[in-house]
Amino acid sequence: MNDHNTHAAAHAPARRRGRSLVHNTWHLGIKEFHSLLGDWTMLFLIVFMFSVSVYADARAKPESLHRAAIAVVDEDRSQLSTRIVAALQPPQFIAPDLIELGEMDKGMDAGRHTFVLDIPPNFQRDVLAGRAPALQLNVDATRQSQAQTGTGYIQSIVNDEIRAFVLRYSTAAPQPVELVPRALFNPNLSQSWFAAVTSIINNITLLGILLTGAALIREREHGTIEHLLVMPVTPLEIMLSKVWAMGAVVLLASALSLQIVVKGMLGVAVPGSALLFAFGTLLYLFAATSIGIFMGTLARNMPQFGLMAILVLLPLQILSGALTPRESMPELVSTLMAFTPTTHYVSLAQGVLFRGAGLDVVWPQFLMVALIGGFFFTLAHTRLRHTIGKMQG
Repeated sequence: MNDHNTHAAAHAPARRRGRSLVHNTWHLGIKEFHSLLGDWTMLFLIVFMFSVSVYADARAKPESLHRAAIAVVDEDRSQLSTRIVAALQPPQFIAPDLIELGEMDKGMDAGRHTFVLDIPPNFQRDVLAGRAPALQLNVDATRQSQAQTGTGYIQSIVNDEIRAFVLRYSTAAPQPVELVPRALFNPNLSQSWFAAVTSIINNITLLGILLTGAALIREREHGTIEHLLVMPVTPLEIMLSKVWAMGAVVLLASALSLQIVVKGMLGVAVPGSALLFAFGTLLYLFAATSIGIFMGTLARNMPQFGLMAILVLLPLQILSGALTPRESMPELVSTLMAFTPTTHYVSLAQGVLFRGAGLDVVWPQFLMVALIGGFFFTLAHTRLRHTIGKMQG
């Protein structure tokens, strides 16, 4: 009995410390919610980023080509040239303007036309005679995205119309190989599907870092951190409260954005498990909020934190694989980005949401996010303890 009492007494302080940790972390997290509710700027930023920003990113990046301005100089006035003009129609192009040869340069100089297609005289006759006549396509390359994509579209349209026209007069030789493309996960190759989900992923990174870092600096600027120092709370409890509170806000906002904006308003088909994505997001927010706290301990005020956030967020978003595949990056950059949680989170999020991957496929990414998150959490906790120690001293 005495041994049992001694054993129980030895474990009592540990249980009390555990209950104190949970109790203090919970109530400090509730304080973070109250503080956030009083910050109208941050509330507006959260709502805007997961609603208007996601919708705008999807619609501002339309399908590969949308309503491009085009004009045609039809010097042939034949059945074939008429078919080509008729094929250049919305939604890829605005209905073509039929202009004269002398108006071509004026229209390009004034910026009225991105493309001007010049069909030479006797074009149909030369095609049927097998002389391979040349068409001239003038492109306004200052409109870079439309110029590059539109050139391929126009070339494909012209070739298809010529092929269909010629087949009416001659029998084409059979092709030795027929290539049948099959588009998986995005059958219509809709860029807005990819842009909407990528916007949510980037906004999770942005707000996960900004909210926690800004919350810590706000307490330092308002003097509330000194109030916490005279209370029986530890740096670990202060840090855990910010991690779970701000992480819960971002997780809820991203889940609502995925269901209401992406699936509802944009009509994007998301075949993957929303629950698995939420679990991966929760794990990633553990890492992102830790990075935000670490940055908050380094910055002395909010403007300094904002400048630091630019230097951190831009590489994390641009080089993580969300916008450009890592395989196309320089090897050194790809290797360095493998040590950031964002790279692995983007990989698991795209695998789950785009390809419907299960945990058996994306578990390596989950593991890497957890390991890197643990490293940043330890680093942020050490730095926070050092900062608080200096303030107490």
